[in-house]
Amino acid sequence: QVQLVESGGGLAQTGGSLTLSCAASGLTLEYYAMSWFRQAPGKEREGISCVERDGGTLYADSVKGRFTISRDNARNTVYLQMNSLKPEDTAVYYCVSPGYYCRGYTRYGGNWGQGTQVTVSS
Repeated sequence: QVQLVESGGGLAQTGGSLTLSCAASGLTLEYYAMSWFRQAPGKEREGISCVERDGGTLYADSVKGRFTISRDNARNTVYLQMNSLKPEDTAVYYCVSPGYYCRGYTRYGGNWGQGTQVTVSS
């Protein structure tokens, strides 16, 4: 059974940093693209970043230059380093695999895990 467990969320101040982790079991991450989504209160879930099997990355405009996605295949874990946090980054963050490639990842329509809450205070 595939399980992706997000962690690392919490409370941060504007301008601060957090690093989210996504640990996988039942899935060998090195064979898949991996992505991060978020859902803010009252808003639709949005894809914000994806990392290809070869390490190539994609970012939504809202996080480009501030967030960095990375993967550690040896640890079967994906990370999201979040810097220069803003109150509008407040959301529940989820990681999922869109399949073998990042193309079209924002249209992911599969299952979701519990996510991890990120709250940025102004």
